[in-house]
Amino acid sequence: MMDNRFATALVIACVLSLISTIYMAASIGTDFWYEYHTLSPAENVSEAGRSIWEEFFSKDADEKTYTDALFRCNGTVGLWRRCITVPKNSHWYSPPENDMTTNCISFSLSDQFMEKYIEPGNHNSGTDLNRTYLWRLQFLLPFVSIGLMCFGALIGLCACACRSLYPAIATGVLHFLAGLCTLGLVGCYVAGIELLHKKLPLPDDVRGEFSWSFCLACVSAPLQFMAAALFIWAARTNRKEFTLLKAYRVA
Repeated sequence: MMDNRFATALVIACVLSLISTIYMAASIGTDFWYEYHTLSPAENVSEAGRSIWEEFFSKDADEKTYTDALFRCNGTVGLWRRCITVPKNSHWYSPPENDMTTNCISFSLSDQFMEKYIEPGNHNSGTDLNRTYLWRLQFLLPFVSIGLMCFGALIGLCACACRSLYPAIATGVLHFLAGLCTLGLVGCYVAGIELLHKKLPLPDDVRGEFSWSFCLACVSAPLQFMAAALFIWAARTNRKEFTLLKAYRVA
């Protein structure tokens, strides 16, 4: 029979695991990892502003082109998409208006694995290996993290079916590895943004900041570590007490 302490620990661990999975899925699926705020948004509706966001939506837009548009058009960036704020009525003959909307374009799979250049937008400047692999890791690590947690949950269900607490150690280890992946994702994203801004500094009238999608990933990592600790503690301690009790009965 399972001690109430272990049952409580397992319930708390499951709740933490569920919350971290929801947070991680929400952070992957939203576009607010990093956002830019310009102090002069009126430029967005000028002729120059229109040419910027028209280039942003072009299939041939390189990193420098879409980054400049993000700077000037209150852009936001996620793991899968980039978005800018543009006028609702975008025809060239339309008068300037303050009614704005957010339009997004997705990164294709080839974009996710595309090489980053030492000088963004200059294909002849050579490959920047640091930024290239940081970008690829920030795309892969969240899926590895969620996959590990789902696999851990499957092992937990099997443990419940077998009425054994010991497999919860494997669940804890998988959650710990998932937490490392999430922590690596956050680190890769921060490093990638910092390296990009060294290549393309923010204009004086533009402010950039990490947004709530990034914060969800940051919160998800410690939740995964806490769930891992509870799973491993409950399984090991219960196993130890069961072994001692069995030895006592034999004696």
